[in-house]
Amino acid sequence: MGNHSTVTTFLLWGFSSFPEIQNLLFVVILLSHMAILLANASIMVAIKLNHSLHSPMYFFLFALSFSETCTTMVILPRMLVDLLSESKAISLPECATQMFFFFGLAANNCFIMAAMSYDRYTAIHSPLHYHIFMTPKVCCHLLIASCVIGFLCSVSITFTIFNLSFCGSKTIQHFFCDISPLVHLACDYTAHHAVIIFVVSAFVLVGSFVLIMISYAFIVFLVVRMPSAQGRHKAFSTCSSHLTVVSLHYGFACFVYLIPKNRDSFHEDMLMAVTYTVLTPLLNPIVYSLRNKEMRTALRKVLNSINKMLPCLAIKKPESLRTTIEY
Repeated sequence: MGNHSTVTTFLLWGFSSFPEIQNLLFVVILLSHMAILLANASIMVAIKLNHSLHSPMYFFLFALSFSETCTTMVILPRMLVDLLSESKAISLPECATQMFFFFGLAANNCFIMAAMSYDRYTAIHSPLHYHIFMTPKVCCHLLIASCVIGFLCSVSITFTIFNLSFCGSKTIQHFFCDISPLVHLACDYTAHHAVIIFVVSAFVLVGSFVLIMISYAFIVFLVVRMPSAQGRHKAFSTCSSHLTVVSLHYGFACFVYLIPKNRDSFHEDMLMAVTYTVLTPLLNPIVYSLRNKEMRTALRKVLNSINKMLPCLAIKKPESLRTTIEY
């Protein structure tokens, strides 16, 4: 991979066209990054510590929070460094590694959301046999399948792109190694390569989205046949947070990766990329916590536990200092 390339280093131009707002962007993205880490960590801790949340639904939510945290870690730390750095150089292997992990984790997120929709269908369709169908073994198999398929798709895209020859400009008009800015730097990019990239991207985005829509079509069919209005409301409320996250995720991703691009659209794509690399991972935990009563209760318990621990630490610290001074 990369044997045909004469370019060995790229420049992540990113927001260099807007030098007057780079410091402001640094502060905003740093705060957003910290909020993403804190929000997703809170969800994972709440699920881990609260036994009432040890169910398939929250198992997948834990996995999604972890995967999204890893996705942002691939992009945002490097982005923050580049905002303050004069040198924005990234080597060819580093660029390929960033692309591999970003698309692998992003595809993994898509298939985890498909598994979550199947889990909701099973819970509504067969509530009495739910724990027989959705055993821990089945959940682990679905999660492993999501990860393996996601990274296999990422390998195919990364190999296709970095097997091209980069012999022209080495400036990537983006803040990370994304598909469109890179292929426009290649000398031998053909329709054959474009078809491969499009098919793999469509398989991930459209394929997982179709699975989600099939599950929800069956869910709607089951819910409208429920005799109880309370039962219908409960069924829809358990799915509403997931549907909100799916809409946010697929709306932005499909716009960027399934619509043909030209060089003039790079700035527009970059703004959209900020949305799905910063805003969506930040909104997802907020949506799940605000629209889910069980999660709100669990998070409240975690916060109460932390508040109880802080006074104890404050009391113990002077005692330890006093002992040290006396000694």
